[in-house]
Amino acid sequence: MVGVRIIGDCSEDEMVACYLLGELTSARFGAGLRRALAAAGRSERLLTDADLADSADNRARRDLLAATRGYGESRDVFEDFPDQVRWIRAVLTAGELARVRYLEYSYWNELSGGSRLPGDAAERIRAGVRVFGVSNGRFIAAARAVRRGERFAPLLLAGPRLETLVCLEGHLRLTAHALAGFPVEVECLVGTARAMDRWAR
Repeated sequence: MVGVRIIGDCSEDEMVACYLLGELTSARFGAGLRRALAAAGRSERLLTDADLADSADNRARRDLLAATRGYGESRDVFEDFPDQVRWIRAVLTAGELARVRYLEYSYWNELSGGSRLPGDAAERIRAGVRVFGVSNGRFIAAARAVRRGERFAPLLLAGPRLETLVCLEGHLRLTAHALAGFPVEVECLVGTARAMDRWAR
């Protein structure tokens, strides 16, 4: 993955804001995030109109990601995730995206037939494989959107090196691109750290 085209640096605060916005629009995680926002006495504007220059808002978003996904607390999605990570904005080609692995998680393991590769998941979806009784309709609908040229939020990827990346946020979007045949390059936020090996296993 030497050819990853780097656009520029990305701050931790931008990554957190992007992660939360992606989850806010998720059919699976949106409701829980809205409950956490309400519990914190904050509106959705904290996420939909993020001001990265506002340190109090940045802190509130980090606290929200900690409460909902374990960020900074080494639990849930962020178990064994290192504290010091370099974040960049980058554009990945079809071949580079095809090598990004899913998180180590039962659903994605099953959907991909154990490989954790989105291309394998796409093949199984086309074959009608349903995992844990969950419909594949959301993937098919999102793939249609990709083919229509709709743009999604950046994928969040992380790993010890640019050559070994795991999807942190955006599994549905990554799968949709695979199901559509990876027709376009995709903008991503990419985090790397030598200490990422254990998280990105």
